[in-house]
Amino acid sequence: MAIIPPTAKNTPAEAFERLLEVLYTLRAECPWDKKQTMESLRHLTIEEMYELADAILENDMPEIKKELGDILMHLVFYARIAEEEEQFNIVDVLNAICDKLISRHPHIYSDTVVENEEDVKQNWESLKLKEGNKSVLSGVPKSLPALVKAYRIQDKVRGVGFDWEDKKEVWAKVEEELAEFKAEFDINQEAINKERAESEFGDLLFSLINYARHIGINPENALEKTNKKFIFRFSYLEEKAKEHGRELKDMTLEEMDVYWNEAKSVK
Repeated sequence: MAIIPPTAKNTPAEAFERLLEVLYTLRAECPWDKKQTMESLRHLTIEEMYELADAILENDMPEIKKELGDILMHLVFYARIAEEEEQFNIVDVLNAICDKLISRHPHIYSDTVVENEEDVKQNWESLKLKEGNKSVLSGVPKSLPALVKAYRIQDKVRGVGFDWEDKKEVWAKVEEELAEFKAEFDINQEAINKERAESEFGDLLFSLINYARHIGINPENALEKTNKKFIFRFSYLEEKAKEHGRELKDMTLEEMDVYWNEAKSVK
């Protein structure tokens, strides 16, 4: 006998209750949902986060709405599994995040005075240390992609004042690191010390990410937009070559550049 699904609701609280009812029903009745664990859901959640990130970069609002729903479902799913294991439940999760937000915003919920966004960030990091965090950097996940991690590390330490104020100083560091990398990776040399060159290249990337942060550019977003631009142009090149009965492997770089430049004028 089929279960009658709960109907759409009009308020946030009622809509959230509907999600809980649907998820709890699936957990009890669906063979796939019954088998899931936090570990089995983990990679799916990561995938959903990347899909949301893609939708945000594309400014695709219908897709953003869909992906937000998927992620919200995952969060409820984790809480349900924990509840079954008598660890915590969704009410505990919601109250905990509310308590944290209230305690981390004393300029709103208490008498702390702030002048700007930087004061808020410094208070946030100071409060985290008072709550028991051993380091300002302890909140940076180890599994973050390296580029994102570098940005978060730099943003975190700025919260306690460890940062240049003048972007000219940051750019000077970029130039210093570029010179050091070039010294290790001389294009005129037949052999290089790969380990030292790799280290200097990492330093150069880190300094470029820092400069991007100082001028208000998120390097992850910037690089992903460039990735998408490259994919579009290369796909255009492939299509044009195919239209003319050509194989890329048989074309010279100069011939491919003709279509590449056409693609640049399209997008």
